[in-house]
Amino acid sequence: MTTPAEYQQRRERLMAKIGGGTAIFRSAPMAVMHNDVEYSYRQDSDFFYLTGFNEPNAVAVLAPHQEEHKFVLFVQPKDPEKETWTGYRVGVDDAKTVYGAHEAYSIDELDEKLPQYLQKADRIYYRLGRDKKFNETVLNHWQKLMRVYPKHGTGPIAIQDAGTLLHPLRLVKSESELELMRKAAQISVEAHERAREFARPGQYEYQVQAELEYLFQQHGGTPAYPSIVASGKNACILHYIENDRRMEDGDLLLIDAGCSYGYYNADITRTFPINGKFSREQKTIYELVLTAQIAAIAQVKPGNPYKQFHETAVRVLVEGLMDLGLLQGDIEEIIKEEKYKPFYMHRTGHWLGLDVHDVGVYQWGEEPQLLQPGQVLTVEPGIYIAPDIKPVEGQPEVDARWRGIGVRIEDDVLVTPDGCEVLTAGVPKSVEAMER
Repeated sequence: MTTPAEYQQRRERLMAKIGGGTAIFRSAPMAVMHNDVEYSYRQDSDFFYLTGFNEPNAVAVLAPHQEEHKFVLFVQPKDPEKETWTGYRVGVDDAKTVYGAHEAYSIDELDEKLPQYLQKADRIYYRLGRDKKFNETVLNHWQKLMRVYPKHGTGPIAIQDAGTLLHPLRLVKSESELELMRKAAQISVEAHERAREFARPGQYEYQVQAELEYLFQQHGGTPAYPSIVASGKNACILHYIENDRRMEDGDLLLIDAGCSYGYYNADITRTFPINGKFSREQKTIYELVLTAQIAAIAQVKPGNPYKQFHETAVRVLVEGLMDLGLLQGDIEEIIKEEKYKPFYMHRTGHWLGLDVHDVGVYQWGEEPQLLQPGQVLTVEPGIYIAPDIKPVEGQPEVDARWRGIGVRIEDDVLVTPDGCEVLTAGVPKSVEAMER
């Protein structure tokens, strides 16, 4: 688990980058489900990464140029009456003792106290987000300081997205973060295995979803994202979440589900025949996707461009689709002009961590992001042959026997000093393992 010392180290690393600026981070607001019923609270990932603080209506300020108060928290004050209804609050005093703030104030004092941490800063680091009211608060304080800038010659002359400094730090995971990600992966592995054992023709997709998410919560986790349990042609819908179809004999079942544990996420996809036996066409497509995934994972190693594993998967998939007569022509032209997109329309992976689609740049203009130890990403090629698929001009019509087949295989992969480690290798994916 993450210790107070590690949170402090994270703040210090960021403050070294901030220099003479001041960074402001806003906690996530409560989200309303309906009327006056709220969703379970989930803290903003940047805020949590720096503080470990898990309450709404809070602001963190990092001001390394200040002599004493370099880390300041504005939090909800203790209020026994409100806490009876909505849960205990840390309060102002414990914000310092528990979370290591050099100073703490009630959130009600924000407008009064914030200017003292901004007036000597050379710029403000703040990510303009969905909280429009708080965006206006920050902008108003900045504008006030700019109006008096000519008198003093000091003050923040610009606002910069705090993510440009923080997100490269978040991209490389510490040992404590990897411990939580391995735990999330372990729980997810067990849940996927349980789901595959449980699924049978005649059941509904939501019954399989219930088995998955029961295992998550049994181990102290929650779903990392809305679970996708897609049978038959539903597997050709990338973000299918209705999960209400009755599964039929002969269907493939695509399950894309992961556990979140201690705020860190796993993300796994497996596709298997519900009746325990692939049809010839299903097996052919599955083997092609598996070959592409294995080839792509082999490209996850330090120093390789991030895009290389995607390009590897695309080439394997295109070659296979050409061999099957589903694509035709010059392979280089097909890849360059993306004529494979009706079958494979997404990238082969994304960063993974505190967010399922975690922060981090994939490419610096024309310069590629190079993989380095401690980064975690997904590798998830797929082929989706929708019932109404329409190939691009000049490509062959798709025979009926292929239509309605959707396959994706996804694992979570850690870049190591010598190559990579598949954190989710515990879920089998060979053809033999997928059949029963």
